[in-house]
Formats: sequence, structure tokens, C-alpha cells
Amino acid sequence: MKSFQLILAVAIAAAGLARNAAAQERRSISLEDALRMSQAQSEALRIAQAGVSRSRGQQMQARSQYLPQFSGSAGYTRTLATQFSAFQTGPGPTPPASVPPAPPTDTATYFQPCTRYLAPTGSNEGDRLQGLELYSRCASSGGGLDFSRVGFGARNQYQLAANGSLTLWSGGRVQAQNRVANAGRRSSEIELASQRAQLALDVTEAYYDAVLSDRLVAIAESSLVWTEGTLKQTTLARQVGNQSEFELLRSRVTRDNQVPVLLQRRTDRDLSYLRLKQLLNLPYAEPLQLTSDIDEPADARDVRTAATSIPPSVAAQMDTSVSSRAPVRQLDEALTAQEAQLAMAKSEWMPTVSVSTAYSRVAFGSGGIPNWGNWLNNWTVAVGASFPLFTGGRIRGQQMVVEADVEESRARLDQTRELAALDAQQSIAQLRQAESALAASVGTTEQAGRAFAIANVRYSEGISTQIELSESRLNLEQARTNRALAARNLQVARIRLALLKDLPLGTAGAFGGGMSSMIGGAVPGSATGAGATGGTVAPRTTSTTQQASTSQIPQ
Repeated sequence: MKSFQLILAVAIAAAGLARNAAAQERRSISLEDALRMSQAQSEALRIAQAGVSRSRGQQMQARSQYLPQFSGSAGYTRTLATQFSAFQTGPGPTPPASVPPAPPTDTATYFQPCTRYLAPTGSNEGDRLQGLELYSRCASSGGGLDFSRVGFGARNQYQLAANGSLTLWSGGRVQAQNRVANAGRRSSEIELASQRAQLALDVTEAYYDAVLSDRLVAIAESSLVWTEGTLKQTTLARQVGNQSEFELLRSRVTRDNQVPVLLQRRTDRDLSYLRLKQLLNLPYAEPLQLTSDIDEPADARDVRTAATSIPPSVAAQMDTSVSSRAPVRQLDEALTAQEAQLAMAKSEWMPTVSVSTAYSRVAFGSGGIPNWGNWLNNWTVAVGASFPLFTGGRIRGQQMVVEADVEESRARLDQTRELAALDAQQSIAQLRQAESALAASVGTTEQAGRAFAIANVRYSEGISTQIELSESRLNLEQARTNRALAARNLQVARIRLALLKDLPLGTAGAFGGGMSSMIGGAVPGSATGAGATGGTVAPRTTSTTQQASTSQIPQ
């Protein structure tokens, strides 16, 4: 047994030295620091921000339908074989000497008429007759037109084009699409604010869970110190003959049963810190020093007036009205989008009027890119309208589907309003409950401490049993635990109420968070030691803050 005591003492001392050494290198983080770090590191926020960017792009796409659309193109076409080659003529008859040569090939000579063979004014009779003969032969052979010069059968074609279009009237379809896009952007921005609020609440809960776990470790360590002192006192009394062997065994069992409780508390603390580091994207091996406490008041009257750790920017936006809740606002935007979709479905029956224009420059060359002066213009303007005549029921069926979606959105909005009102009342009730629980636990802790001190004196004087001492110790441990838990719940309830406007529904039903299992392990671990002393367990009352964790908002 002495070896066990030596090993336990060495383990506790080593753990204390390790904590002192690590404390010098720990990173100090307040709740405000944790909230700021989480906003910059959260993947959920990055996803929500991507949703905002996506909705902005969709909004730009919808707005672009109000403006004209222009596009440009450039192309080159090489013709390898064409049916128009049959119309291409050769050089034709040789003109008389008096006929002047044809001018160079340009935009004015794409058409070469047969009249070029006629003799000019002032020619002699022989040249005029020869010109008339050549003119007749040219006209009868189909000559005088080179189809390749106007594009028919041209081997090389170059084109520069610009096109434009504008919707003049769409029966309200474009306006409805813009309403859908605007509602989508507002909804995505609400989702981003909701994710920020949820992250702030998660970080607050994780931070105060870690602070509470430190407090529970301190309570477990002090309980182990008390049981160690009781064991030393009982051992000394046994040596002088004032205590029986049964009392000594009872004291040893009580001390030994407190060791697993301390180990469990330390494990819970490590897990709480890991959860906080995960939310802050910090290395798991990096030690932390939490500087924001849960502020346990010294007097019950200080509970409601105690300073809270709510950031001023958060407290200034506190709003518990139903219409301001993020889920209600999101469904309101969803209803707006569905109504716009219905307007779009109805506009399918209306004609669409649009105007378009196309301008191009075309050139045909035999080799290389032609000079700019050889390019021809081609410009058209068109106005058109389109409207359905018969769709086989497609438009009517689409309209019926959208009408059902609108009715569903209205019902969901009404349902969410009711749940939001209930959620707000639960959050307010939980805040009042946490304040009352903390106020009650302040006096209970003082009384339990006083009772344990009296029981310790009575046991030292030999006028009480170890059962009475163990019972008083367990009562004090439970009172200190309930006080720390109530202080943690009060801080979380205040933060939740401050962020309620942007939080999703159902967060109030999770009151107590992940600390229920942590607190639930305190009593059985301590009661085990008391049970070994004769099966007497100190009276306890279940914390009302833990009972609230079972209440859920109906979904």
C-alpha cells in the first residue's frame, strides 16, 4: 500500500510540474480572441461565402437580360471544291486592238460585262463591227460574270462580323427572373450571417466547456487532497489505537475511488480543449491558456448584475422578435422567389419581342489576306416576335407545379413563424432558469462548505463517523460542481439570446451542450467511494439546467 501511495504522490507531483512548465509556454486566448479566430478559419463560413458569390453571379446574369447583347466573330474559309466552278468562264474572246484594256481587279470589276468588247466612240467601222461580233459571242456563251469574285465558288473567304440583340418585351419574364435572383442573393446573405452566429455559439460553448472542465479538474483534485488528508489522519489514529481497522480500510477505499474520478475529469478536459482547437483550426498539440472565466458571483444578488462576456457588437444586435429570425427571413425570401417563378410560368403565354442586327465585312481573295479596300459590307436589322400556339399542356402543367410550390412555401413560412416564437420563449426561459440556478447554487456552496468544515472537525475529535465526513464531502463537491455548471450555462444562455436573431431553430433545445455526460460522471465516481464505506450515498438534487437539455423544439 505504501508503494501505491508513493506512485500516486509521484504521479500527482509530476503532473503538477508538467502543468507549471506548460503554463509558461501556453498560448493565452480570451473568448473574444477565440471568436475572432474562428471567423477567419471556419470552413462553414467559406462555404456560405461561396454561396453569396454564386448568388451575386446569378443576379448579374438576370440583370444582363435588360441590356443589349453584342458578340463578335472572325473567320476564314477555304473552299476545296464547289459546284459553282461550272459557271466560271475563261478569258473570253480577244478584244480588238482599239478596245482599251480592262482596269485592275478591285471591288469595281467583280462584274465584267460583255460591253467591254464594244469599240469606243470614234472608232472606224471595221472596229465597230468586230466589237459587235465579240459582244454577241460573249453574251451567247454566258460570259461576262466571274462568280468566284462575288463568293460563289471562291476558294478563300475572309469574314469579320458583329451581332447584337435586345429583348423589347417578354411579358414580365425578365422582371420575374430578376426577382428570383434578388431573393436568392438576400437568402444567401442571411445564410452567411446564420453560419457566423452558429459558429459564434459553438465556439462560446466549446470555450466555456473547456473552462468548466478546468474547474471540474480542480474540484476533483481538491477532493483527492481531502481524501488523502483523511487517510493520513485515520492511519495516525489507527496507529495510536483510536480507530479500527475497518475505518482505515474505509478511508483507503474512499481515497482510491477518487483517483478514477480525477482521471476522468482530466480526460474530459483534454477532449474539451481538442474540440475548441478544432473549431479554431489550431494544432492539437499546442497548449492553451483560457483567460475568460465563467464568473461565479460571490453573492446571489450579483447574478443578474454580473458583467457578461458578450461582445458589445453582438449585444447591440440582440433581437428576439419572430420576424427578425434568420429561418423566417429565409423562408420569406423563398416565398418571394416562388411567387416570381409563378409569374414566369404565366408569362410563357405572352409573346416575346426582340430586335437583332448583324454587321459583317467579307472579302474573297486568291492568295493572302485582301487589302482593306477589297472588303465588302453586309448589314442587316431584324425585328421578330415569338409566342406559343399549342404546347400540349406543358405550360399549364408547369404553372400548376409552381402554384403548388408557392402554397407549400407559405405553409412552411407559417410553421416556421410558430416554431420561432416557441424557440425565442425557450431561450428567454433558459436564461431565467440559468440565473435562478446560479443564484441558488451560491448559497448552497457556502452552506456545504461550512458543513464539511464542521464534519471534518467532528471527525478529527472522534465524535462523528467517516460516513458523515464522506457525505459532507460529496455534498460540497456536488454543490461546487452545480455552481460551476450553472455559471457556464448562464454565460452560454446570454450569448445564445444575443445571437438568437441569426441562429437556426432548435439551438435553445440543446441547453447544457456536451457537458451533460461530463457532469453526469461526477456523482457516480464519488458515490462509489461512499458506497464502499457502507452504501450510504449523500443526498443530491439533479440540476435543473441538465433537465432542460432534454427539451427539444418540435420539427
